[in-house]
Amino acid sequence: MATKQNTRRSFMKKGLVVAAGAVAAGTIGGGLLKNGITLAQAVSSSSTQAPLTEGDAAILRFLATAEILETDFWRQYNELGGIQDSEVPGGSGSAPYTAALQVLDGDMPQYIHDNTEDEMTHFGFINAYLTSKGAAPVNLDKFRTLPSSKATGAQQIGRLTNLMQLTVDTSYWTRYRSRTGNPDFGDTFPPAVPDLSKGQFPAIPRDDGDLAPKKHIQAIANTAGFHFAFIEGGGTSLYPSLAQRVTSVEVLRILLSIGPTETQHFQTWQDKAGNAPPLTDPTNGLTFPDLNAPPFGGEDFQTNLIMPEPTIFLNRKFPVCSIIRPTETVGAATGAANALTNDGLFVGQSKEFFQVLFQLASEADAAQRHPPS
Repeated sequence: MATKQNTRRSFMKKGLVVAAGAVAAGTIGGGLLKNGITLAQAVSSSSTQAPLTEGDAAILRFLATAEILETDFWRQYNELGGIQDSEVPGGSGSAPYTAALQVLDGDMPQYIHDNTEDEMTHFGFINAYLTSKGAAPVNLDKFRTLPSSKATGAQQIGRLTNLMQLTVDTSYWTRYRSRTGNPDFGDTFPPAVPDLSKGQFPAIPRDDGDLAPKKHIQAIANTAGFHFAFIEGGGTSLYPSLAQRVTSVEVLRILLSIGPTETQHFQTWQDKAGNAPPLTDPTNGLTFPDLNAPPFGGEDFQTNLIMPEPTIFLNRKFPVCSIIRPTETVGAATGAANALTNDGLFVGQSKEFFQVLFQLASEADAAQRHPPS
């Protein structure tokens, strides 16, 4: 068993390209240590110098990984449809794509920009905290091998994620509108946009050829709108699910402080997705239905029901309660890794990437909360 554990740790260090020296130099996460704060100051100002348990470190590393991956694809969205500035640099925008996003809401570029910056700060903070505790941070730079969009406005750099072949699960839409079901009880929910789960569709223009016809670029923007909510809904559940496994009160505070921002993102994007115009893409047949009309409609699909409907929680004998769902802790990290994989975000990634991702997830899921001694 000791040999197996040592092999796993060795693999983790090699696969993650863990580089504490790079963190000390401020090279991981761009702006990791802002306002002149050095790594030494960050370490000395930590509220406790107690080392992290292996489980807490594993949970933080998986969350840092998730946030790095989120940052990668949010940057791609921002380059083409957000606001490119000193806070979120890179790219120069695509006017037709931005206009299509603004059909969902006129403020979409600002929201995309702010969501992107939030994810950047999340992984930067978690990595800095890990380093301050003498634990290895996460660096996935060796896996930045996927191609960029060729559309005007996108940077031509290596990516971790692929936004051009997505299979988006939109069952979150009905999951949060159900008053009788909860995935923690094994319940399943129909998708809001069935076609998005049946193929591979772009959420950003692949090249300038995707900017027309009008219904095609609008379908791409609609896909993005529903994808935004899928991603942030996952984060909404991941943080409370893993929080149940941490030992340190300070680590718990980190998860309880970052997690609710994911919930704020989710509610915003769920609201905006409801404004996606019904249409059929003439190039591939992808159909976005009118969610307020038959055969949809009713409480399971109504677009202005963006608050979580009360549903069953913990035990069916209890009264219904408005909650985040799911929050089951068993297998939560692996479940998140599977969801991102099934989403198509990693189409084209290497076998080693998947080994590292699921090893990190397994380590996080193995964490156990230890009572105070």
